[in-house]
Amino acid sequence: MSQRASWQQHLFLLVEWLKGFRYIKFGLVGASGTVVNLAVLYTAHEYLFRAIEPVGSKPYASLALAIAVATVNNFSWNRIWTWADRLQAIQAQHQSAESGSSTLLRQFGLYTLASWFGIALQYGLTLWLTNYMHYMLANVIAIVIASVSNFLANDRWTFRQSPPQ
Repeated sequence: MSQRASWQQHLFLLVEWLKGFRYIKFGLVGASGTVVNLAVLYTAHEYLFRAIEPVGSKPYASLALAIAVATVNNFSWNRIWTWADRLQAIQAQHQSAESGSSTLLRQFGLYTLASWFGIALQYGLTLWLTNYMHYMLANVIAIVIASVSNFLANDRWTFRQSPPQ
């Protein structure tokens, strides 16, 4: 085996090992959500809401839309991947009382409530930081800061592991 192939194999094993850590998965989902957030923020601020948000103004409506779209994106991927191991247990626990769509809506509601603090923190920090820097950079900084609270709230509440019955 060549040294390059050995290095690639080690890197692949490291990536596979890291995928087992829930916070790493959450971070990867968050990174995809950041891309979604920034794309929607830019498109909405520069084009969609240009009449109500001139380019030099604060991105109030654009930021709200970007956060909403990114929240749906992140909920979907976190549900499918980050907390997939808990999903079946959660669904089984609620299956008798709720339909599949009710469970999904309930989880989305919990996810949104659990993420509320992070969403409010991101929104407020972004608007405050736009006094000192470009709105896109301000948004990235605010996302990084808010991500820790979002992980903890969702790990301990939305997708919590049910106690054994």
